[in-house]
Amino acid sequence: MHLSFERVDLKLRHTFRISRGAEDVAQVVIAKLEHDGIHGFGEASPSSRYGETIDTVLSFLERVELGDFGDPFELEQTTAHLDDLALGDAAAKAAVDIALHDWVGRKLGLPLYKLWGLSKSKAPLTSFTIGIDSPDVITQKVAEAESYPILKVKLGTDHDKDIIAAVRRATKKRIRVDANEGWKTKELALERIKWLEQEGVEFVEQPMPASDLAGCTWLRERVNLPLIADENCVRLHDVPRLRDAFDGINIKLMKCGGLREAMRMIHTAKALGMKTMLGCMIESSIAITAAAHLSPLVDYADLDGNLLITNDPFEGVKVKEGKIVLSDEPGLGVIPRD
Repeated sequence: MHLSFERVDLKLRHTFRISRGAEDVAQVVIAKLEHDGIHGFGEASPSSRYGETIDTVLSFLERVELGDFGDPFELEQTTAHLDDLALGDAAAKAAVDIALHDWVGRKLGLPLYKLWGLSKSKAPLTSFTIGIDSPDVITQKVAEAESYPILKVKLGTDHDKDIIAAVRRATKKRIRVDANEGWKTKELALERIKWLEQEGVEFVEQPMPASDLAGCTWLRERVNLPLIADENCVRLHDVPRLRDAFDGINIKLMKCGGLREAMRMIHTAKALGMKTMLGCMIESSIAITAAAHLSPLVDYADLDGNLLITNDPFEGVKVKEGKIVLSDEPGLGVIPRD
């Protein structure tokens, strides 16, 4: 097996702001796995929140040695090898994991969702993210998202009420809110969520810092909106301890290390009676399509990272009126653009 990779800069349509920062360009790494005349694509979109940068991804991938494995079908052993190389580096691991799965699907001539026994008709609607911005720009973003029935609005600032007011002046659509740990105290989070209960919000994602799990448990007992863990939920071992503090979890391939771990997290959360959601970073159609193949298993999807960029190097999963539409092409079904 031969693994190659290259850095790609994804250009955002608008400056993407959340409670802890902003970016105009997302740096990702595209990986290509070749074996037996077949190739598979993967992607890493690192986040500094989890200790990764483009340099750490490249450094990790340079250490990956797949020569000891017979072929990409040895998924369990290969992904275990990735974990043995380092405790973190989840986005880098995801690039290899996704490429392996893409190769297997291409080799067998099956799209991943069929390989897993899923129905593409069960794929959910995806939300479209409205990042933190001025009221005028938010109004513009809402207009651009006209074909998406669900909006995910980023909050966690001193101007949260202005943001929601701008959204509500423009639309009455269903809203999901993501504070990205922006409400630093449980009292502030309680005040904001009680207000959001009157604004047609479906649920609130990561209202408080991940370090304050006890505070979130306190909060959950006092609010009516479901709470979804994001920064609190990285890998499988996190899921059981979140049961009392959250109603559900947001699983991202770039946090957990790829599709195999994501599948385990989904089934574990379901066994615990928790809701499941698939999210993303700013990613190309490679990683978004990979997660989309798992989407028939989950309750919610926020798979719009590729919709926020202007120079997607691949074509993959489609979205029609907000509905995730999976391809029947083998593997991921992604195609490089010219």
